[in-house]
Amino acid sequence: MSHRSQRQRSVHSKETQALHRRAANKTDFTSLSDPSVARTTHLDLNVTVSFESQTLTGTASYDVELGQSNASRESVQNMLTLDTKFLVISKCCVDNEEVKFTLSPPHEIYGTLLSVPLNGKKKQRVVVFYKTTKQSTAIQWLPPSQTLGKKYPYMFTQCQAIHCRAMVPCQDTPGNKITYDVTVTTPSWATCLCSALQKSRKVDESAKTATSLWSQLNPTSTYLIAFAIGNLASRDISDRCRVWSEPENVDKVAFEFDETESFLKTAEDLTLPYQWGRYDLVSLPPSFPYGGMENPSLTFVTPTLLAGDRSLADVVAHEIAHSWTGNLVTNATWEHFWLNEGWTMWLQRKIMSRMKKDDRFFDFDAIGGYNHLEDDIALLPEEFQRMVPVLDDKDPDDAFSTVPYEKGFNLLYNLEKRVGTPAFEKFAKNYLKHFSKITVTSQEFQDFFMDEFGSHPKMSEFDWDAWLHTGGMPYEAPTFDRTLSEASENLARDWLGNNSGSSNEVPSVDITGWTSNQTCCFLDSLLEQTSEKKKALKIETVRAMDSQYKMSASQNCEILFRFCKLSILAEDSAILPVACRFITSQGRMKYIRPLYRALYASKMGRQVAVDTFIKNKEFYHSIGQTMVGRDLNLTGKEDQNVDNKQRDVLMTVMAVSVVAIFGIVLTRAWRKK
Repeated sequence: MSHRSQRQRSVHSKETQALHRRAANKTDFTSLSDPSVARTTHLDLNVTVSFESQTLTGTASYDVELGQSNASRESVQNMLTLDTKFLVISKCCVDNEEVKFTLSPPHEIYGTLLSVPLNGKKKQRVVVFYKTTKQSTAIQWLPPSQTLGKKYPYMFTQCQAIHCRAMVPCQDTPGNKITYDVTVTTPSWATCLCSALQKSRKVDESAKTATSLWSQLNPTSTYLIAFAIGNLASRDISDRCRVWSEPENVDKVAFEFDETESFLKTAEDLTLPYQWGRYDLVSLPPSFPYGGMENPSLTFVTPTLLAGDRSLADVVAHEIAHSWTGNLVTNATWEHFWLNEGWTMWLQRKIMSRMKKDDRFFDFDAIGGYNHLEDDIALLPEEFQRMVPVLDDKDPDDAFSTVPYEKGFNLLYNLEKRVGTPAFEKFAKNYLKHFSKITVTSQEFQDFFMDEFGSHPKMSEFDWDAWLHTGGMPYEAPTFDRTLSEASENLARDWLGNNSGSSNEVPSVDITGWTSNQTCCFLDSLLEQTSEKKKALKIETVRAMDSQYKMSASQNCEILFRFCKLSILAEDSAILPVACRFITSQGRMKYIRPLYRALYASKMGRQVAVDTFIKNKEFYHSIGQTMVGRDLNLTGKEDQNVDNKQRDVLMTVMAVSVVAIFGIVLTRAWRKK
């Protein structure tokens, strides 16, 4: 059934036509650079890491090709443009000759454009000498106190979506893929990991430094360049899979992600042979803002996945899926992000249902995703509810939500139901082959699909514009198989009956044998139904539930997160210490943002949320700091307070000065008399 009436179906207005044309456009409005004039094709990055100054210092050397329309122009008209943010540029050379570069005035979101004049050659070599600063949004530096070992500092990067420009001067757009070689010099005690294949590591005992060389031969978008540097240990899972973490945690990590090779093989059966050589995985410190990051050859994951029973390992399946849907085939711009994440959710659920040998799991997992999508749609402005948002002068981080993930998945789910699973799975392989190692727009995907299925009878009335360019929930509501969710949903109804007073007994269903997914489905169902009825559970209900199921003490972050949310909505003050401990012991935005928002919206927790965030702000990654600060309406207020104080001081000085001057004038006038 459609969410809209026939009368409300998408109308091809001028606005819709403009969005349709934009969907075919590969211009990236979130980058100041212009690869169509001169594009980078290969990067040689050579940097030295300083934990003392918290900087990277070195050179970014590029192979550059002029665009077809610019190869014959006068040299003064040829310009390489690179995105930078919070970088210090000291010198630029073209083919070994120093040239005069220019820097544009900084843009608040997109940074500063570096322009380097080129000569008339079709291919040139450009070297940029630079240094990062402490303001870099791409790099988080952790003191020893924020690590498990407490002895050495730690550094890791997060470049998605547009933060690579704060680490390396680059054409920071997913539409321009490059190969790269990386040379990193670190203290000798440190292990350096990179999103590439390691070639060598040499230690200079006299200088107490180590130099590591890495190479990425597949064309890769800059947001996928990544480093993790610290006191690290590893365990091999298979010939091509290895896990890394701080030594204190490495055995836990190895146990939790022992299925990685099996995930990888299952993904290969569904797609194409793995293209990236190795698949290593590093469990980062808890401030990492995401569940995982699919950096090629080196996935980053949050330690919140360490539940002790492998129950949260589907995040690894998600990041493995990105090896094809995102890394191999990449969204041309961030406006087409759903092509990365929607496809990856589809592939993740295919992997997990095969691993569990139960096709029903595909729909079961999708039910939870649909519930989360409803939550996000209720919070987002209409422009960010669209699968293809317009991002002019906007930060892609601001648009981050489950929309590209779950709304994108539901589009693919709908198409699969229309044409049949065997045909759609065959199409998925053809899609990956066709767009392998290049980028794709929503229009290109639509055209490629319709070339295959345009004559299919169930595609004749499919409304692409309604799916891609309108806000709200998916244009057509899915009809998921709810067989596996039935027990969870029934238990939720029983607890709601107890909550309303229609039942005198607390439900006695034993859930100790349930999977964490079933328990999460139970909690999601409670959250969904109480939200629909706009009536939270009673305090005595959530306390009875906790007494029976011990959810507030759960080591599974997915369960603890949902129970905290239910308890906050119930205004149960007993959950405050648990919730505060949870949101300050890890920085994963999937958890901290909804819980901070829930606390802020509650009667009991508004000031608690503000005070907790301000006290622990420096623990979070800069992306998390920004997002939570906005959720709590704090962004800019601290700066404003500083400005107000400065203004007050200035006004005081001016007032004193005026009084003093007036006094001098009066004194002189009196003396003249």
